[in-house]
Amino acid sequence: MLSRQYLREHPDEVRASLDQRGYDTDLDRLLELDDEWRSLKSEGDDLRHERNEVSSKIGQLKQAGKHDEADEAIERSQELKSRIQDVEARADDLESELESLVLELPNTPHESVPVGQDESDNVEVSRWGFDDLRDLPEEVTPHYDLGEDLDIIDEARGAKTTGAGFYFLKGDGARLEHALIQFMLDVHREQEYVDVFPPIPVKSRSMRGTGQLPKFNEDAYRVGGDEFDDYGDDDLWLCPTAEVPVTNMYADDILLREDLPLKHQAYTPNFRREAGEHGTETRGIVRVHQFNKVELVNFVEPDESYDRLEGLVEEAAAVLERLGLPYRILSLCTGDLTFASAKTYDLEVWAPGTEADEAPEMGGRWLEVSSASNFEEFQARRAGIRYRPEHHESAEYLHTLNASGTAVGRVMVAILEYYQNDDGTVTVPEALRPYMGGTAVIEGHEKVGESALGSDD
Repeated sequence: MLSRQYLREHPDEVRASLDQRGYDTDLDRLLELDDEWRSLKSEGDDLRHERNEVSSKIGQLKQAGKHDEADEAIERSQELKSRIQDVEARADDLESELESLVLELPNTPHESVPVGQDESDNVEVSRWGFDDLRDLPEEVTPHYDLGEDLDIIDEARGAKTTGAGFYFLKGDGARLEHALIQFMLDVHREQEYVDVFPPIPVKSRSMRGTGQLPKFNEDAYRVGGDEFDDYGDDDLWLCPTAEVPVTNMYADDILLREDLPLKHQAYTPNFRREAGEHGTETRGIVRVHQFNKVELVNFVEPDESYDRLEGLVEEAAAVLERLGLPYRILSLCTGDLTFASAKTYDLEVWAPGTEADEAPEMGGRWLEVSSASNFEEFQARRAGIRYRPEHHESAEYLHTLNASGTAVGRVMVAILEYYQNDDGTVTVPEALRPYMGGTAVIEGHEKVGESALGSDD
């Protein structure tokens, strides 16, 4: 979160940031409450100082036999005590209100972020893999039809057992998912990432630490409790991204300079309701409520975070390049940045089978498979993550970054569409074949049950 000192000292910059992001926030109201809070804290300090002086005189007055003056001092001390209680109660109420308001303020965009209103204003930085595209069928079959034909994706049975937005992977579809996860983990181990296997449920405090709460509570799956607040053992949410548990591993910790940069990777299943997106994509496995992802989380010194962001993009892109999947990199504009991010690059893979207006020059569509973000000290301040530059120096907030390395389901979509063949089979990218027991082509499976029979049977 933004510090209240920063808000006091840079109100015009914060207003400009909110405007660029499209946030309608009453910053003046927040600053007025902060002024009142500071005034009350100052008054409380003065009142306590006076009460201490009055209290110290009471014994002296009694000892000197000045009982009337001592009684007046006692009465004044009681008045001061009552006023201090009123001042502290009001200050506590303001503190709580201010904390809630500050938690809802987004991060300030870095100066290099392009200004824009929405995703249409994002800036393409580069493309990879389009100079030597493989030969594709004249009409590329969308992954949801191909997956059904090969009987490796079963949306109908997923909806039957759990609901819309869930699906089964079967046979070579399931093997491909497992292969992608293990492949991604191996790639990032080469990049000196340390593996973490986190718990899946997370507390509200952890969700607040990375910025998912209070802003996006409707998108998350609540396990216990009715609202986003602390409920002890019952206060749990299903993990929306491994960013949450892995970042909060170090909540309220002080790391040492020699610990940094600290690079963790974690595979988890992720769960999102995606409230507000209902009905936008009813077929396929692009926008679903449960999906797998390998997440890359970095903790670095502040002056190294933007160099690390560029490196993080390269590390995530390495997965797509080894798989031979064409992709592009976008720099997100101010209006499309996530709540906690100061700067974000999106990696979008090309999926040629699903017609859309997103890639009209080639057909198909772009699928976001990774967002590489620098949060600067925004998350670290919320979660209380600091580091000590030197052992004798005061602790400071470090910078956190993360990226998907990458979203497994969407990479699978790209493979099924980009690597499909004229006969309806799918060539397995060479990098994945060792993870699939040497399988080079996905040929599909015979469907089972009466539902597999045609109407003529």
